[in-house]
Amino acid sequence: MTTFDLEKFWISEAHEHEDVAEKTFATLQNHFEQMLNACLQSIEGGGKILFFGNGGSAADAQHLATELTVRYVNDRAPIPAIALTTDTSTLTAIGNDFGFDDLFARQVDALGKKRDVAIGISTSGNSSNILKGLKMARDRGLTTVGLSGRDGGKMRDVCDILLIVPSNTTARIQEMHIMLGHMLCGALEKKLNLA
Repeated sequence: MTTFDLEKFWISEAHEHEDVAEKTFATLQNHFEQMLNACLQSIEGGGKILFFGNGGSAADAQHLATELTVRYVNDRAPIPAIALTTDTSTLTAIGNDFGFDDLFARQVDALGKKRDVAIGISTSGNSSNILKGLKMARDRGLTTVGLSGRDGGKMRDVCDILLIVPSNTTARIQEMHIMLGHMLCGALEKKLNLA
């Protein structure tokens, strides 16, 4: 059995999380404001927010769409949002008939409108189905937003607004993504005077 120092692990994880959070707050405020303003403009103009990602980022997409359509803090009018990660019939049909790389592009093509915002979530910034979804969104005139980490990857080429969490650790990047997503939900409630 491997020796495991729980206290050392606990402290190391906490310190890394705190360090990444501090750097995120120090570097991403302007990008966050751009994302918030794009979402506000979309919602106020009758648009919606499309979220998509793979794995843990798929769970984040579903989580954030739910916070907006149901409620984040207070009972209020719903904010239009969809997670493109939840319809198993659509996901399996696209995967089977067109391929996994088209998972989100096909849905964006079907559901995206010009005043909508597409938010792709990828810790590496290089997931091919996220890139194709964002490219389709851009081609259809949607505002494209990316939540990424590391160096932003290829998402730099397909995003109008890109929030790159300053970390190379997937877990830390995902922790910041959900924090930024929660902040977006809270700010939208307040800005739309729904809170």
